[in-house]
Amino acid sequence: MTTNEIRSKFLEFARKYEHEIIASSALVPENDPTTLFTGSGMQPMVPYLLGQKHPLGTRIADSQKCFRSQDIEEVGDNRHTTFFEMLGNWSLGDFFKETQIPFMWKFLIEEIKLDPKHFYISCFAGSPDIGIPKDTESAELWRNLFAAKGIQADIGENPEQDGLVAGQKIFYYGEKKNWWSRAGVPQNMPVGEPGGPDTEMFYDFYPHLDRGCIPNTPWSGEFCHVNCDCGRFIEIGNNVFMEYVRTESGFEKLTQQNVDFGGGLERIVAATRNDADVFNIDVFDIPKQTIKKLSGKTYEGEHVYAYRVILDHLRAATFLVGDGVLPGNKDQMYFVRRLIRRAVRFARTLGIQENFTKEVVASYIEVYSGEYTNLLEKKEAILSAIDTEESKFRKTLENGIKEFERISKRDHFNIQNRQINNENKRIFGHEAFNLLQSYGFPIELTQELAKEKGWEVDLEDFEILKKEHAESSRTASAGKFKGGLGGDGEMETKYHTATHMLHQALKIVLGENVQQKGSNITSERLRFDFAYDRKMTDEEKKQVEDIVNEHIKKDLPMVREEIRYEEAVARGAIGLFGDKYGDTVSIYYMGSSGNKRGDDGLFSIEFCGGPHVEHTGVLGTFRISKEEAVSAGVRRIKAVLE
Repeated sequence: MTTNEIRSKFLEFARKYEHEIIASSALVPENDPTTLFTGSGMQPMVPYLLGQKHPLGTRIADSQKCFRSQDIEEVGDNRHTTFFEMLGNWSLGDFFKETQIPFMWKFLIEEIKLDPKHFYISCFAGSPDIGIPKDTESAELWRNLFAAKGIQADIGENPEQDGLVAGQKIFYYGEKKNWWSRAGVPQNMPVGEPGGPDTEMFYDFYPHLDRGCIPNTPWSGEFCHVNCDCGRFIEIGNNVFMEYVRTESGFEKLTQQNVDFGGGLERIVAATRNDADVFNIDVFDIPKQTIKKLSGKTYEGEHVYAYRVILDHLRAATFLVGDGVLPGNKDQMYFVRRLIRRAVRFARTLGIQENFTKEVVASYIEVYSGEYTNLLEKKEAILSAIDTEESKFRKTLENGIKEFERISKRDHFNIQNRQINNENKRIFGHEAFNLLQSYGFPIELTQELAKEKGWEVDLEDFEILKKEHAESSRTASAGKFKGGLGGDGEMETKYHTATHMLHQALKIVLGENVQQKGSNITSERLRFDFAYDRKMTDEEKKQVEDIVNEHIKKDLPMVREEIRYEEAVARGAIGLFGDKYGDTVSIYYMGSSGNKRGDDGLFSIEFCGGPHVEHTGVLGTFRISKEEAVSAGVRRIKAVLE
């Protein structure tokens, strides 16, 4: 089955179980300063897991676009990708383990016909330190399902120590493996964060190995187990039973028991093919053919690693740019730039010396345009942005190679006898770090060039400098995002409402073509990015300020309604990032509700889940503090309330 077929089958299967299907959210969360990207299917669902009522009810399902920047360095093996789709279903205080576990078994084993003999399960071993018990209920539910298929499914208590034991199919792991929250293990969870034990599903791609690992991998041990990194077992899905919340005094039960399932679509497709390499599924076929045509090299042997990096990174860049994130130096834009540059660097190892990214990206747009129509609608803009970044890096790449040559030609003298000491032929850490920071050279490229000369790179010193830089960046980021909207503070709420007013005022002054590209809100200011092709004049900025302040003084009410999507569009509701929306949507009116945008008494109407002030009169005075360029065709406004 193809990726499209399995995605459709899952959503249709969920619909049969009375789930409402929602569209994927954008890869950049709106007004969530706690994270740069949507990295899991549950991220947009957090308010509903905490008890807010979802407009579509208590059973929801989707296929969510996800991007995990932390996995960039992992790409190159048979299963890691930075971009992926996560199939998801949720029960928001409705059913629990006794329904969810059979639901997943029926879909994976009976609907898409995975072989249950290849199927393995992990469950939560419990954590006495935080007072949360072992999840014996899930283990028994799974064991009964195996038994119904005539399969012995004993439970292993110490899989990492004992490895695979004949007859064992279900294994207990601790909180590092079988506890899920956005912050990881329970001890890392901030107050107010939901989480819970999970039960994960694994597919064994190499059952003929009996108890052993895939040989000749860095992780090969005496015995394999389902969480081994050798690649024999791949996790294809995770049922989180999200029923706890971190409090000041420890962990308490949420007001409702939730189910949060996330399943890697690409990995599930790979399982249906019984092929452990996710890069062999259908969505990569045309891009692979494109790379082969450009490089003359096939997807095998020493070329596999480079192929995988290029395939992953350019797919991720395609979707990120499609969601409005252009290559740049800051925040989300930095990762788009890094993806493109790494793809170009690995294309070099395949012998591709000219601009090539447009052709690979175009092939992805062809593959995904049926499901994600925004890619086709924005095709020219996506191709242009990625091609431009490639051209910039190719110039930088040449300059970086010249800098490397300059470094490598310096003499390494033994001070005492003034002779060249071959043992000191190395690229020092600060030199490698400068190549990374100033020329965009990944450390792998520096190592590759050094190896060609028989030199080494001082990785220890490089890693120290890189870590110091990362810690410095995180500190700056923490200050930048201090008190963000995720904190639900009073000022954050005020700035959120002011952002809506700014958006509408810009459309009035600059024209309806103004489109939001991103926003960030703290307790101290708002930041708003929008598509526009020139610098605003002082007069235009003054007009925008006057319009916002005029409507603050009118003390307009903020009214939330949940209406049909088609009706919201007919009333002129403003949407963001080219998002898709479900059948029923949350709308905020500023002024009289029920009217169309432009009617008397109604200032703005936007798709939004809140929070907002009740009346605009509490906002104070709005002032634009800065207006600047972010990238080609994108402007940024910073503003404050005084």
